Amino acid sequence: MAEEKKVVLSIKDLWVKFRVRGRVLTAIRGVSLDIYENESIAIVGESGSGKSVFTKTFAGMLDSNGFVSGGKIIFNDNELTDASVKLTPAARRMIEKARAAFSVASALELGAATYQKMLALESEKRERGSLSEEERTGFRRELKELTDKRTDTFNLKQTFDPSKDKEKIRETSRLIKELDDQIKKMKSREAEAERARKADAAGDAAFNKRFDQQYAALKAQYEKETKGTVSPAAERRNEILAKEIYLSIGRFGMRQRYQMFNKLVAALTEAMKLGVDLDDEAQRNAVFDEVTFRVKYLDETADTLHGACVLNLARVQYSKDWSRIRGRRIATVFQDPMTSLNPIITIGKQITSVILKHQECSEAEARRRALDLMRKVGIPNAEARFDDYPFQYSGGMRQRIVIAIALSCQPKILICDEPTTALDVTIQAQILQLIKDLQKEFNYTIVFITHDLGVVANVADRVAVLYAGQIIELGTAEDIFYDPRHPYTWALLSSLPQLAQKNTKLYSITGTPPSLYNQITGDAFAPRNPYCLKIDTLAEPPMFQVSETHFAKTWLLAPHAPKIEKPEGIHDIHEKLIHAFNI
Repeated sequence: MAEEKKVVLSIKDLWVKFRVRGRVLTAIRGVSLDIYENESIAIVGESGSGKSVFTKTFAGMLDSNGFVSGGKIIFNDNELTDASVKLTPAARRMIEKARAAFSVASALELGAATYQKMLALESEKRERGSLSEEERTGFRRELKELTDKRTDTFNLKQTFDPSKDKEKIRETSRLIKELDDQIKKMKSREAEAERARKADAAGDAAFNKRFDQQYAALKAQYEKETKGTVSPAAERRNEILAKEIYLSIGRFGMRQRYQMFNKLVAALTEAMKLGVDLDDEAQRNAVFDEVTFRVKYLDETADTLHGACVLNLARVQYSKDWSRIRGRRIATVFQDPMTSLNPIITIGKQITSVILKHQECSEAEARRRALDLMRKVGIPNAEARFDDYPFQYSGGMRQRIVIAIALSCQPKILICDEPTTALDVTIQAQILQLIKDLQKEFNYTIVFITHDLGVVANVADRVAVLYAGQIIELGTAEDIFYDPRHPYTWALLSSLPQLAQKNTKLYSITGTPPSLYNQITGDAFAPRNPYCLKIDTLAEPPMFQVSETHFAKTWLLAPHAPKIEKPEGIHDIHEKLIHAFNI
């Protein structure tokens, strides 16, 4: 079923980190996931598992200390990906300038193999005159341990009361000074080892003579190769590249446009010099991504270039790009409606302001659309309640207004970040039903963040279970509830109060999630896993395929693993689920 649907968001090997008090916390670790058009997918896990961070990355809502350190988030949205720019005289001059630069650079492609050999030879010489990667890693590891200890000690010192904890403050100050001395000595040891290695290399006359001879021969060969003739195919590609550069920077202001132009020309020139295959779509995209996302050339008229964006949300840096995406194409419903609504602005004004910002219409038309949305989300007597303030609405009605605001621009993806947490049980059911009903009309994709598996049972087509920043199980709702395979999923299901038997102790997961400041070895769930195998503590498990729709990241699915049955409490839970969640 999933294969027949269009992928609206494709996440590939995503890594998200945060800088916190001098240390780096890795919140998302190599997550890959395809999200399909018009589906409902639930992201499930304990607090701190990375659910909200994962989805905030889609909408550029990471806190200022957060950053994407690797991976891609490709957004396939026809409205956003379609792009065109006017071929003004200035645009034509820039395109011609880029084409001429690439015509020169294309000659360098002819000697790319030899250039790579020259770089390898230079690298060998540098390595002989510096510490090995293993030695450098050893120094870095020791330095990081000392630095982390110093940071933790400093942070501890800040918690002491100067009037009561003078002795503790003196002791931590002494420790900080001691650690500073150790850090200084460690850096000196590394610098001394580096100098000694450099001196040894400089005195190796035989190697230096051989290097000079080989380098001179390669350089002569390179000069000869780069005097060759550039092929007509390369010239045609260069012309397209020049147009793609202007398509990719045409939305920027004049000053930023020129800065981006120079960066892209330099990046593509270097790629040609290195022999990067720019006819390969993935490699061309990667070169553009270092500066801005690529707009692929499609066609042109006498005065317009037309293309399609390769929209990688992990690399969007321009604030105006986010304003076209956030709210307009990817909207979010947060868990507390009182913090989502401005208490001193009327309900109607809050809805119309979003419509006016993202859609070209008059105030009268914005009011008409706002009233229509208020009726659709179930606000009785919408005209009379239009000018009310948030405090005049109940919690459930406020959440309905938050949903109306999120849907005001008819987004492609609706992220629901635990939208029923602040509501009582009867209102929760109404809000969940409302979100599902509106999906049929507006055809949006729902990404539902929750730790409540009861909510999942009612809204999700598919479920991704997150633990310590990784997806550890993925499948349809039926797969996860009726045939779970990861011990963590077993534990989540076992701890559901609705599935517990009378006069039995409610299951709880022992221990705490691992610290995401440290590198995790093996399976992150291993210390809390009652079914832990020895290999769980040594190597990270791959994602095993259970069925066409079901995947789990556990060594229990390895061919030679012992056969372990899921806990008795979650055997044959079909009837319990129907009774507990009215599915």
